[in-house]
Amino acid sequence: MAAAVRWLGLRAAAAAAAAAAAAAGRGPPRAVRRSVLAVPLRPGLAWRPSRCGSSAAEAPATEAQEDSFLQWFLLLIPVTAFGLGTWQVQRRKWKLQLIAELESRVMAEPIPLPADPMELKNLEYRPVKVRGHFDHSKELYMMPRTMVDPAREAREAGRLSSSPESGAYVITPFHCTDLGVTILVNRGFVPRKKVNPDTRQRGQVEGEVDLVGMVRLTETRKPFVPENNPERNHWHYRDLEAMARLTGADPIFIDADFQSTVPGGPIGGQTRVTLRNEHMQYILTWYGLCAATSYLWFKKFLRRTPGV
Repeated sequence: MAAAVRWLGLRAAAAAAAAAAAAAGRGPPRAVRRSVLAVPLRPGLAWRPSRCGSSAAEAPATEAQEDSFLQWFLLLIPVTAFGLGTWQVQRRKWKLQLIAELESRVMAEPIPLPADPMELKNLEYRPVKVRGHFDHSKELYMMPRTMVDPAREAREAGRLSSSPESGAYVITPFHCTDLGVTILVNRGFVPRKKVNPDTRQRGQVEGEVDLVGMVRLTETRKPFVPENNPERNHWHYRDLEAMARLTGADPIFIDADFQSTVPGGPIGGQTRVTLRNEHMQYILTWYGLCAATSYLWFKKFLRRTPGV
């Protein structure tokens, strides 16, 4: 009986010790230690924090930097388009002023041809008057050319194609009696079949005449324009120095007006006074591009929904 009581006392003491140890947080002697993630720790293996959280925090920062660069880079498109549109506005003002000056110069009263050739540099398209006689033996031909005919050009403006008659401009030396110099005069247009002067003897004016014409300056050869061929007397552009050397005239050139036309002779008034003015469509193009790209930029970067 005493032995039984002693055994029960030992069991009670062991139970009390286990309860006290559990209360102190040590757990039962056979409890297995576990990590915070409920994974058993292996002997000799120390737990270290993962670096995944650091990489995940760096990714949004890098992405934000890339978005910022792209945002300001794409903003250059509408800004540049706006600048080009504004530049075309200024170009259009300049072109309209130039056209107005040209029209006023063309419509001005004829003045005597200046004796100083240097003055002619500022007188292109200015009507001048001269008196003298032609030297038909030294004609030059600018070809191929079509006749300047405003009425015909207005009729054919809406057509996809037209076939105006091809021919040449007849350039004839003209000795000015008052100035004592010989100049070059574009007498006008003749069809190809009338280029040979023998076929238009009726129009070869003799004796002294009064002429009114527009001053023209020398030209430089444009791309795709053939070279002049003095040997064949084919001239594709006005090279006044070369023309003057060949005819013995001074490098002064005028286009005779329409009033100089005589029956059977070249048709005068072959001065095409036009300046291209396409700046308005350029303005609309650049400002339209600016508006469209500005809208897309605003929608992309300033009205972006969260999380996109």
